[in-house]
Amino acid sequence: MMAGLSAASAGASVCLVERNDRPGRKLGITGKGRCNITNDCPRDEFMGNVPRNPKFLYSALSSFSPENTKAFFEANGVPLKTERGRRVFPVSDRAADIVDAMVRVCRETGVRFMTGRVRDAKKDEDGLFTVRLSDGTALRSRRLILCTGGLSYPRTGSTGDGYRLAGLFGHGVTEISPSLVPLCESGHDCARMQGLSLKNVRVTLTDTRTGKSVFTDFGEMLFTHFGVSGPLILSASAHLADMKKDAYVCSVDLKPALDPETLDARLVSDFRRYANRDFIHALDDLLPAKMIPVVVERSGIPERMKTNGITKEMRRTLVRILKGFEIRISGFRPIEEAVVTRGGVDVRDIDPRSMESRLCPGLYLAGELLDVDAYTGGFNLQIALSTGRLAGLQAARDPGTGK
Repeated sequence: MMAGLSAASAGASVCLVERNDRPGRKLGITGKGRCNITNDCPRDEFMGNVPRNPKFLYSALSSFSPENTKAFFEANGVPLKTERGRRVFPVSDRAADIVDAMVRVCRETGVRFMTGRVRDAKKDEDGLFTVRLSDGTALRSRRLILCTGGLSYPRTGSTGDGYRLAGLFGHGVTEISPSLVPLCESGHDCARMQGLSLKNVRVTLTDTRTGKSVFTDFGEMLFTHFGVSGPLILSASAHLADMKKDAYVCSVDLKPALDPETLDARLVSDFRRYANRDFIHALDDLLPAKMIPVVVERSGIPERMKTNGITKEMRRTLVRILKGFEIRISGFRPIEEAVVTRGGVDVRDIDPRSMESRLCPGLYLAGELLDVDAYTGGFNLQIALSTGRLAGLQAARDPGTGK
């Protein structure tokens, strides 16, 4: 939609082919239905949140920045607010307001919407593109922009069609994998705690092959039947490359506000308070109920041992578990559950100053279809808007005049 309305605003005649019965379905579910439309940070900081091909975005972000995005939506009737981490949302907390604004601006600038799935596309000897839909409809144009998304959330229309279409024009696609996605565990402890949400914990992901930490942050996570999810885990997943079973371990500091000595003193206090209780019944003030059996089992302390019999060495083991509850990671959840797709059309074959194909003049590519992805926080939507804006404006230029 951004590519379409940008081209139309520059005077081009635009037909936007949408495979769904309505546009913006994926946009409408982002941010849990609230739509984190951008991140209000400077360009250089923004690119620091893009692990794959950040320099490719230099021109796109320079021409349409997070500040421009905010101004665009504010000018088109969507008041915005900035929350923790500079994440920008509509004041209404309704993603539908973002979608409605974009559809409205598209129509106001003259974009014509057509529903259908693209079956194939080609460029004729006369330099015109022919796009054929599954119902046989053929569309001809001087310029073609591909903005199909990747493979994440296929029910919203991102089924990988863009990779196939780009391939028709000679473009290669890098390895595709999920990003911003839940993680599966090696084992069954998480399943035993299914549904338990932890807040104010610190999560660290370590590469077991090198012993180096690849991610650490503070916030919220969730245990599921397959492993772990929640904001912290989705963010962590973007840092995990070369995923193999047990290549990474997730360590959860359940009490980040307490250093080991202070936590040990807390245990001493609790055990004194519940001196006549069994160990398994003396942790209610410290841990959620679903987690207690798992922690007790990992500690090796007999669950029926009275707290007054627990030794200093036993407490030290318990403190170690509470400050580093480990979950071995077996892999990503399926790409269909990912927020974004990692990988895509090789950007070496795209001119970053215009988003035009280096292999097929007149063809432009933008958004998640490209091999560019970022961490969570509004960065990926901004990439879509910036690259779409640049592609639309450049595609509308008259090749004879450069305008």
